[in-house]
Amino acid sequence: MQISALLLLVLTLTELVLLLVVIAFYLRLRKSEALIARMQTKQEEFLVKLRANAQLEQELVDSFSRRQEELARLDTQLTERVVMLNKLLKQADEYTKSPQFLRQVVITGYRQGKSPKELARVTGIGLDEVELIIDQAGS
Repeated sequence: MQISALLLLVLTLTELVLLLVVIAFYLRLRKSEALIARMQTKQEEFLVKLRANAQLEQELVDSFSRRQEELARLDTQLTERVVMLNKLLKQADEYTKSPQFLRQVVITGYRQGKSPKELARVTGIGLDEVELIIDQAGS
């Protein structure tokens, strides 16, 4: 009877060990499931953040495109203004070099008490010419 009792004891211990192994596997399985659930939650959060970042990036690209278009438009307007202002400057230069304008500047300056020498320097014409214009205006 000892062999059968010993065999029964060995089988019972083996069954207990197997039961403990099954329980350990079950507990590890539960931990793995919890870990997988946490990872899925974090993955979903990451995907939400990724979508938000993609949306912000798209808005940034759109904003950049709009600003580039606005800058191109402003550059065109600025170029047009430069051309227009250059034309105006050319016209002003032509007007200021006209004899009538220089005559008027000399006469007005002389009436304000400026000397002929100073008027010659300001207008860029000779002192003799300034004196001639003053003499003609006085007579």
